[in-house]
Amino acid sequence: MHLSRIVWLTLVSCVALQPRLAAADESSTNDLPELSIAAIFEEDVFSEKGYSGQWAEDSAGYHRSIDSLETSGGRDIALIDPATGATNILVAAQDLIPAGRSAPLGIASYAFSKDRSKLLVFTNTKPVWRHHDRGDYWVLDRSSLELRQLGGDAPPSSLMHAKFSLDGRYVGYVRERNLYVEECRTGQLRQLTTTPNRDVVNGAFDWVYEEEFMMRDGWRWSPDGRALVFWQIDSSGVRQFPLIDHVSGLYPEIQWIPYPKTGEQNSSARAGVVAVDGGAVTWLQIPGDPRNHYIHSVEWPDHAPGVIVQQLNRLQNTNRLFVANPDTGAARELLSETDPAWVDVSTPHRWVGDGERFPWLSERDGWQRLYAVNADNGRAKELFNAELDVMDLVQFVPESGDLYFTASPNNATQAYLYRTSIKGGAPRRITPSDQPGTHRYSISPDGKWALHTRSTFDTPPVVELVTLPDHAVVRVLEDNQDLKDKLAQLALPPVEFFRTPVAPGLEVDGYCLKPPDFDPAKKYPVLVYVYGEPAGQTVLDRWQGSGGLWSRLLAKEGFVVLSFDNRGTPAPRGRAWRKSIYRQVGMLAAADQAAALRHTLEQRPYLDPQRVGVWGWSGGGSMTLNALLKYPELYQAGIAVAAVPNMRLYDTIYQERYMGLPDDNVEGYRDGSPLHFAHQLEGKLLLVHGTGDDNVHYQGVEALIDRLVHHRKQFELLIYPNRSHGIGEGQNTTVHLREAMLHFWNRHLLQPGVSPQPD
Repeated sequence: MHLSRIVWLTLVSCVALQPRLAAADESSTNDLPELSIAAIFEEDVFSEKGYSGQWAEDSAGYHRSIDSLETSGGRDIALIDPATGATNILVAAQDLIPAGRSAPLGIASYAFSKDRSKLLVFTNTKPVWRHHDRGDYWVLDRSSLELRQLGGDAPPSSLMHAKFSLDGRYVGYVRERNLYVEECRTGQLRQLTTTPNRDVVNGAFDWVYEEEFMMRDGWRWSPDGRALVFWQIDSSGVRQFPLIDHVSGLYPEIQWIPYPKTGEQNSSARAGVVAVDGGAVTWLQIPGDPRNHYIHSVEWPDHAPGVIVQQLNRLQNTNRLFVANPDTGAARELLSETDPAWVDVSTPHRWVGDGERFPWLSERDGWQRLYAVNADNGRAKELFNAELDVMDLVQFVPESGDLYFTASPNNATQAYLYRTSIKGGAPRRITPSDQPGTHRYSISPDGKWALHTRSTFDTPPVVELVTLPDHAVVRVLEDNQDLKDKLAQLALPPVEFFRTPVAPGLEVDGYCLKPPDFDPAKKYPVLVYVYGEPAGQTVLDRWQGSGGLWSRLLAKEGFVVLSFDNRGTPAPRGRAWRKSIYRQVGMLAAADQAAALRHTLEQRPYLDPQRVGVWGWSGGGSMTLNALLKYPELYQAGIAVAAVPNMRLYDTIYQERYMGLPDDNVEGYRDGSPLHFAHQLEGKLLLVHGTGDDNVHYQGVEALIDRLVHHRKQFELLIYPNRSHGIGEGQNTTVHLREAMLHFWNRHLLQPGVSPQPD
């Protein structure tokens, strides 16, 4: 075998790092903070503090879990009065110590019954897929202080999605793929559903529903607490994918997951209603092949005329909303939303008064706008006609008709709070005009209070309590001043946001980070951070935590860091912007990225066009491959983390939404998949993947490697055994990966120990 035919699979370890990288992680000899990989990802030197609370249903205050002053290691649950700030301990940590134990329950999450007489605590959690949805549940009776574990003889950590009934008499939950109800006082159990085999699950979801629709809790109480409505998922016939563990024992262990790849058979989904007293399930009569439609939403809102079901067809370009009779299962279609590309669905949780109308989001007029839908005939009335996208419906107050939503008409990198009415009227900006950046709100049910979080790319979050609609600050709850002081000592140049043209009359948003010692007379290597798919943006004027600090570290090492949001990203720039990517993921986006980079290089003489790298994760890893393989004249090096080299290998719900069915878009699937351009690799490439990635399978990497070998293209490979899509499991994994990435950039773009080159 000739050595020239061998692909060198390079496992980069931290011991191989050059002196420049080692010096970057040495502890500072003085008290000044040091921006390093260890400080960011291991020591949490620059981690921000948050502040969260759950608003009480009566808006009397918000609940918080706080450190107990009386019980070591415990957490009290308090109600905070928004007007005075007074803290009322509703449940003390000592009340959460089970009999025979010395320590209180660890609280993963909690919920009160409607009258706050009982507390439901979720603890001892275990992951199902990505999320810790399985665990133990305990109920505390606040008057008797009786603390009782739910589930009877259920194995530890086996209950899911427990919820109180409206009157607090029962708790319902999922156990071993079935729905149960348990009487809080007596502990009497009743199994409401029975699954015929392990392929069927009631009240929870399969992998693809959870991952792509972000659906985990698959059942709801009726408003009167007498019945439950639930999803049933049947994954029989769905082809299974193996995750292989090579390192845990003498022989590999294999876990099989039902995973529908593009064009393959989906799980079947239907919705049913069952009485709390048991009996036969009434299946809702939603038309259509259940394997080629998705039940995206099932809700049972107060005042609604029945169970509200939303169904998407497989192409996800038609969303039909049905009102179903819970007693008979009969369903009538109330409205239908269609789009030539795909439909972004809206979920109505709250209805006005006696149920005559509800708010609805739609892109039917070119912008994502708010509508009021008549509950009798499904007619939608546009509430205002401004050229802006409603980014998120934050709160609807049926009593007043107020609708609070986020939008940013003039700057797609930011987000602000607006207010309108279900009766219509021009939206009014609520966020003060002198506060740039991104704003998030948790608004009380009565619409009078909000927990407000604001930040910018350069400024960590500030959390404050405000009154609405005047946005007056009542008190600051977290200012992150310690973190701000540390950042000030680093003397980092501010981020520069800009727009750059990619086509006649069309500009994309970008940002630029420069080294602290930036000299415009020098030439700097360039790193482009990319995502570029419809699931997210990178160019956002908000605090980005460790990811933003990682980009700052790369700038500190001597790179100029750029990022661009191409067409097709979910920016608030109108429907045409977002849907332009339809059936051409990986093509239009890669072209926009290349055009943006080309123009930026021309306009900024301090950027070295001969030393340009690109990197991204997941969809960004795929975009990295497309950039490096399709535009080798622009990019000299790339790191593709957890990439999808072939879209045919990804799941149905995500990929078919944006690309259509494989048989109907053969050329699109081919031209958008970087696998088919492996022969064009000219630059340096590092592939990074976890073999335990249940989302983007390692299979795709091997398929790409096979093509690269066929074309005698050299590359580097870094594989993490049993790590999932986030590549974070195991000791030192995160630090090791970031060290390997920085070492790759230093070797191929920066040249170790060499400063940026002067002209």
